[in-house]
Amino acid sequence: MMPNLRFTEKALSDWMRSEAADSEIVISSRVRIARNLQHIPFPMLASDEQSEEVLNKLSEVLQYDDVHAFGDFTTLDLIDIDELDKRVLVEKHLISPSLANESTNGAVILSEDESVSIMINEEDHLRIQCLYPGFQVKEAWEKASAIDDAFEAHVDYAFDDRRGYLTSCPTNVGTGVRASVMMHLPALVMTQQIGRILSAVSQVGLTVRGIYGEGSEAMGNLFQISNQITLGQTEQEVIDNLHGVVLQMIGHERTARERLITDSRLRITDRVMRSYGILSHAAIVDTKEAAQRLSDVRLGLDLGLLEGLSIPVMNELNVMTQPGFLQKTFGDMRTDERDIYRAQLIRDTINATKSSG
Repeated sequence: MMPNLRFTEKALSDWMRSEAADSEIVISSRVRIARNLQHIPFPMLASDEQSEEVLNKLSEVLQYDDVHAFGDFTTLDLIDIDELDKRVLVEKHLISPSLANESTNGAVILSEDESVSIMINEEDHLRIQCLYPGFQVKEAWEKASAIDDAFEAHVDYAFDDRRGYLTSCPTNVGTGVRASVMMHLPALVMTQQIGRILSAVSQVGLTVRGIYGEGSEAMGNLFQISNQITLGQTEQEVIDNLHGVVLQMIGHERTARERLITDSRLRITDRVMRSYGILSHAAIVDTKEAAQRLSDVRLGLDLGLLEGLSIPVMNELNVMTQPGFLQKTFGDMRTDERDIYRAQLIRDTINATKSSG
């Protein structure tokens, strides 16, 4: 019997409910640290027995006081989780698509508020992920680093004096650190500056992906900005480089928003109100349209053109309207049926928010 996962019953993780700096542009900050255990083959080459050994060793580390000090954790063995719950965990960014789809001996360790996610036997033996709301990449790094240090006190990592931490993918060798921020950049898209900005970003060792990482699409004007280089830089240099570039991007987006209000206030107001009207009354909404309309409404809230909704509600809708969460809420259905239930869920959420307000 599959477990009833409380982690997949609600769309919004507790950590997303907190207010944070620059949250009108930066949705979230994440730091992920990749590590492997010494003398055990990387997951792609490990036997079932070796993968189980990794899981047992890392699960035991949770019992030590220095790790337990970070809070209570729950270990979920992926073999015990059905495909739908895995999909919801991916939609909430608690596990990677790779762990959900390819790992046969994988597991995830989650903190109570879901801000810490530790993936086991994904591409690497251990991937420590810390998530923070808004622009708090430095804070996410400090916590991820502290958890990493606590684990390293009890297990031996695969490390080379010249190359640094050894990982399955060569692009992660060195620090093993990937830092990223999820940014909402509608004004740069509308003013047709996004191509130039993202091209400049790629010239300074950063990469741009969609909302679910490598290979995913940037829907709803949401872009994930992360470091591309892990070798030849210190961890602090990786974090500082990303922090500095994102600060500049925040400035560009704010300038673009001011330009929209100054030069095209009526047109942008019309766009926001049309999207709000469609979301409030539409009978059918597909994934892409929902993402774009929610982006318009979010921008309207940030610019003071619309009232009655909150940013946490918008964050929640971004997850609730994903295919996996819809099926978790309403049951198994065809794609066309999901579009109907998606529209219903959005209408109901907007109406409930207006009533409570």
